[in-house]
Amino acid sequence: MATARTPRGSWIAAGLRALTAGGVEAVRIESLAQALGVTRGGFYWHFADRQALLEDMLDVWEQDVTTAVIEKVEAGGGDARTRLWRLFAVAATGDGLLTDIHTDFAVRDWSRRDPAVAQRLRRVDNRRMDYLRRLFGAFCPDPDEVEVRCTLCFTVWIGNRLLTVDHGGRSPAEVMELIQRRLLE
Repeated sequence: MATARTPRGSWIAAGLRALTAGGVEAVRIESLAQALGVTRGGFYWHFADRQALLEDMLDVWEQDVTTAVIEKVEAGGGDARTRLWRLFAVAATGDGLLTDIHTDFAVRDWSRRDPAVAQRLRRVDNRRMDYLRRLFGAFCPDPDEVEVRCTLCFTVWIGNRLLTVDHGGRSPAEVMELIQRRLLE
């Protein structure tokens, strides 16, 4: 009788969950097998070693936070402002994506210790900024203003999750909406 193998994607998803929860050090084959309720042996059907899993995790993360997001935003159509609103919503909710802002933070932390991951993160951030530039540039003719709006948008998206401040009776979501409205003026 043949035994069913744990799908490659399950190992990658478990690896991303471990990365998000405990950093790259938490991505251990034995721990992932335990989390999946399988033996370590199934891992080697899909990956040569831990490094191969880590590379595949980065590939999935990169695709999830760039290509998948852009495709989701573009699929809805509309003008640049409409697509920016959709992008804000996808970024806020994760809307069907495998990874979230916490995974992004984990990759950023990992990149501080691994030059290859830092290079990958730079590529991802540049792709995100290029997309923002294209959208903001569609209605904002001043390249300096486009760069300011893109940088503010991106840094607010990341930094807002790190703040623990009171907003004068406003919720963080209300403040984000105010920021987004201002960026789209």
